[in-house]
Amino acid sequence: MAHRMHDQQNRLPVAQATVLDLPPPSQAKDLRPALQSLVCGAFAGAVAKTVIAPLDRTKIIFQVSSNRFSAKEAFRLIYCTYMKDGLLSLWRGNSATMVRVMPYAAIQFCSHERYKKRLGSYYGYQGKALPPFPRFLAGSLAGTTAAMLTYPLDMVRARMAVTAREMYSNIVHVFVRISRDEGVKTLYRGFTPTILGVIPYAGITFFTYETLKKLHTEKTKRPQPYPHERLAFGACAGLIGQSASYPLDVVRRRMQTAGVTGSSYRTILGTMREIVTGEGVICGLYKGLSMNWLKGPIAVGISFTTFDITHSFLLKLHQMGYFTH
Repeated sequence: MAHRMHDQQNRLPVAQATVLDLPPPSQAKDLRPALQSLVCGAFAGAVAKTVIAPLDRTKIIFQVSSNRFSAKEAFRLIYCTYMKDGLLSLWRGNSATMVRVMPYAAIQFCSHERYKKRLGSYYGYQGKALPPFPRFLAGSLAGTTAAMLTYPLDMVRARMAVTAREMYSNIVHVFVRISRDEGVKTLYRGFTPTILGVIPYAGITFFTYETLKKLHTEKTKRPQPYPHERLAFGACAGLIGQSASYPLDVVRRRMQTAGVTGSSYRTILGTMREIVTGEGVICGLYKGLSMNWLKGPIAVGISFTTFDITHSFLLKLHQMGYFTH
């Protein structure tokens, strides 16, 4: 009996040491805003991309071909695809889109919140709206961070969008075939134009959206805009951002799908030169831009609105005590 009590006393300090090694509650609380931003960003990206998936797929098909683009031809392609392969075929490649977009949007929105806080403290605007340049910089850094971490998934999604189901049966099959037949480096083909395009696109998009919200608050004295106002702000942000970076988006798609279209796009300047020589500046580098003017504002508007609403909802739940434990 005495021996057993002695053993228990010897074990007690070890148990206490184990308890003392646990992270303090303040550290766990610090992670909550980041986790909430990740969840809200993933959900926002999934909703937005699913809504505009048929238009996005149609745009990619025209971007990677030499066929002349027009709204009439785009909607004819959508109709012919529907009649030939059924309604769900319009969402072909959307599973790959979700695999890419959910982590991309989660990382982008979460990192944007973190960059805003870091830049706010650096420039002396902690808890306030950032001045113009840091506002642009926070968006650019967020988009670049997300693109760097999820790029191979974008390559896979582009391949699935422009090929028949017989060539690539699922996401894993795309990874395996590209790695085996073309080399692992192919998964990063088009990475440079992607980053060069993301910097102005993400920077301008977040800058425009945050600026419109700031102006709205100053004019109406309301802390938060209504959902339809958020949609309008997001639509404006998407329209301006995508128009500014669109030629690099075309170059990126050509380089990503070169392995299945029989083309030899290797460098950014070489791809641009070949597109301009064969198709012209407007009809080549801006092919499908009118489709982007339709789907881009819708997607960005839905994405920003969904993120803000779900983020506010989770914040209210936290304030009500649902996430206290």
